[in-house]
Amino acid sequence: MHELKPYAVFAETVAAGSMSAAARRLGMSPSAVSQTIRALELQVGVMLLHRSTRKLALTEAGERCYPHCRRLLEAARAAADSLALARDTPSGELRVAAPVGFAAHIAPALAPLLAQSPQLLLRLLVDDAMIDLIDARIDIAIRAGHLADSGWVARRLCEFEIILCAAPAYVERHGMPGSPHDLTNHHWLASARETAEVPQDDMARADERLPTLALDLHGAGGERQRVQVGVRIASNNQLALQQMCEQGLGIARLGHADVLPSLARGALVRLLPQWRFMPIPVTAITPRRDGEPVKVRAAMEALKRYFATLPGSVSD
Repeated sequence: MHELKPYAVFAETVAAGSMSAAARRLGMSPSAVSQTIRALELQVGVMLLHRSTRKLALTEAGERCYPHCRRLLEAARAAADSLALARDTPSGELRVAAPVGFAAHIAPALAPLLAQSPQLLLRLLVDDAMIDLIDARIDIAIRAGHLADSGWVARRLCEFEIILCAAPAYVERHGMPGSPHDLTNHHWLASARETAEVPQDDMARADERLPTLALDLHGAGGERQRVQVGVRIASNNQLALQQMCEQGLGIARLGHADVLPSLARGALVRLLPQWRFMPIPVTAITPRRDGEPVKVRAAMEALKRYFATLPGSVSD
């Protein structure tokens, strides 16, 4: 909007009371200020200022024009202040998306930032489906698992240790597995994304398929065992799987950090602790890195601090 600059120079000159004072405010020379206003007068065909060696006075046309130019200058300054606020102070609405199972971690992670930043609002979108960052205007999205290639900026927060869990009542009814091979004789709960469908037996019809889950377990001595187990209950919601596991419906692979309270109060027990799974990466996704507002940078730092100290997780 280059054509608006002369009006801003005119408003600053009237407000400052002289061209030299306006020049200092604008970072221009007094002659440049004078030439800018003169060019504006020639462009519009009327005189805006009476000039003398000691003072300036508005013409009638200048008096009518000045209030509009003053508001233009005030709007420009307000716009600059708002951008400085976004750059320097966490403010406005921070939009965060997270899977259902991670929602419980957002409050303790961002509570210190929200307490210190009264001008910052939080809108948390909790959904196990992949929310489109652009359509939903997401500032930060939390993702668990390995990511497909994309144009987003991905920053690793930590890795979640995955453990086998069951309710004490389930273990009492079905027994404690002593080895990975024993897992094939148990009821299983699993994420729908992890299951595959294979025929139950050679005589099964095409529409009679049993969901299965492949388990890759690593022993303390470096040995590896792969077992295939049948899945009795599958869900796209990790929290629902944990709740059904606590009800004694089967064994589930769960995030250690997520189930620590349940283990502590005895609602779940850990199975085969000497065998481990590959940990699950936890990543924060943002649309871009350049020009990030301070609210996003501050939130990212808060998330990294929280996940770095979260029991049951491994910080990068």
